[in-house]
Amino acid sequence: MSEPLPPIAFDLFAKLDLRVATVLAAEPHPNADKLIKLKLDDGTPAGRQVCAGIKAWYDPASLVGKQVIIVANLEPRMLRGEVSAGMVLAASDLKDGAVVGADGKGADGKFADDARNVIVLGLDKPVKAGSKVS
Repeated sequence: MSEPLPPIAFDLFAKLDLRVATVLAAEPHPNADKLIKLKLDDGTPAGRQVCAGIKAWYDPASLVGKQVIIVANLEPRMLRGEVSAGMVLAASDLKDGAVVGADGKGADGKFADDARNVIVLGLDKPVKAGSKVS
């Protein structure tokens, strides 16, 4: 487990816009091995697209219909030619017995995706897409 970051002021935390979004479609990113391209219903008329680095842990089809937690107010950015307008939140830890350096790499110097568990954050019960998370 990594060390916690130093405390921040509540006003800084309050600038994050955390929302519930429903995954409408998911497919492998056409230009990146580790990314999944997600079309999300975030409660807005147009919805949004987010690219998430979770392909090693999720089959895209298994995400369709799930409700996830997103950071909705990140500036959009291009990820390998696709717009990503937000971030899907996930938790991760090391699998039992896995050894990974502080840089996330195994003894072979490569990122150790197979040494980690990654779980997309979701909900116990459904709520309307776009609902605030607090």
